[in-house]
Amino acid sequence: MPKTTHRADRHPASRYGNRPTMKDVAARAGVGLKTVSRVVNGEPGVTPDTERRVQEAIDALGFRRNDSARVLRKGRTASIGLVLEDLADPFYGPLSRAVEEVARSHGALLINGSSAEDPERERELALALCARRVDGLVVIPAGDDHRYLEPEIRAGVATVFVDRPAGRIDADVVLSDNFGGARDGVAHLIAHGHRRIGFIGDMPRIHTAAERLRGYRAAMEDAGIPVEDRWMSLGVTSPERVRRAAQEMLSEPEPVTAVFAGNNRVTVTVVRVLAERSRQVALVGFDDFELADLLRPGVTVVAQDSTALGRTAAERLFRQLDGGLVAPERIELPTRLITRGSGELPPAG
Repeated sequence: MPKTTHRADRHPASRYGNRPTMKDVAARAGVGLKTVSRVVNGEPGVTPDTERRVQEAIDALGFRRNDSARVLRKGRTASIGLVLEDLADPFYGPLSRAVEEVARSHGALLINGSSAEDPERERELALALCARRVDGLVVIPAGDDHRYLEPEIRAGVATVFVDRPAGRIDADVVLSDNFGGARDGVAHLIAHGHRRIGFIGDMPRIHTAAERLRGYRAAMEDAGIPVEDRWMSLGVTSPERVRRAAQEMLSEPEPVTAVFAGNNRVTVTVVRVLAERSRQVALVGFDDFELADLLRPGVTVVAQDSTALGRTAAERLFRQLDGGLVAPERIELPTRLITRGSGELPPAG
C-alpha cells in the first residue's frame, strides 16, 4: 500500500496540533528567549546575523506572535469593534471599509457584526466585543438606551456613535444632516411645481427617519403647503409595506404627483412601483444607490457620504484612545442633492 505521510512524521509527536512557541524558535535558532522576543517585537540590541537566524527559524516553524501577553502588559488589544445595523445594506459597505482603513493605519484590527435593527442584539454584540477587550467601539445604534455601555466607557473603552445618536448617555456622535437633506430634496420637488408630495420612510422611532420626516414637513411648511396625513407613511422598509403605501398614495382621487423616499431600500421599491404605472410621477430618494444613474429617468437623490461618516467616526475614536479629546461632540456632515431626471419631472397633466 502507498505510504501516507502525516504531519506527525515530520515533527515530533508532542508538537502535533500545537502552535510553535517562542521557546521553539529559540531552540531552533540557538538563542535565548529574550533575543527572540526582541526580534519579534522589533526591539534593538540584536546583531544582524542573529536576527537573520531567528527570522529563518520563525519562517521555518510558521511561528505567529501571541498578542495575549502584550495585552496584559500594555492594556491594549489593538482591535476595535464595529456594530452595524445590517451588513447586507449597501450603505454600510463604504462606512465599514472606511472604519477598517483608519483602524489599519493605526495598526488595529476591526471586528464587526450586525444588530439586525434589534436593540437587544445590539447590546449583546457590543458587550461581547467589550468582553473580548476591544480598545474601542463604533456603534450604529438600534436601541435608544445605551446606559449599558457606561461601565465599559468608564473602564476606558473609547466609544463613538455614527449615523444615529446614543440614547440616554453623553457620547461622541457623527451624523449626516438628515433634516437639511430631506428639506432640500422636498424643496427641489416643490420648485418643479409639485404640491401633492408623498413621504414614505422608515420606522418613526429611528432617529434618521424622524429627522427626514421633519425635513419633509419643514419644506412643505416653508412653501405654505398643508400636509395631509394620507401623504405620509412610516414603518418597516419591507418591499411589501412600501409597495402598499406607494400604491395607496398613487390611487387616491387626487393622487400625489411626487414621492420623497426616506432611504435607499424604500427608493428601490418605489422605482418598481412607478415602473408599473403609465402616469408620470416624480421621485427623489434619500441615499444614493447602485445603478440609480442608469435608470430612465435617472433617480435624483439626496446623497450622504457614508465613507466620510465611517472615517470621521474612526478618527474620532482613535483620538479618544490617544487621549486627545475631552468632551463628547456631535459632528454633522452635509448631504448633497444629485439631480438625474426623476426629481425634475413636472406634475402630470
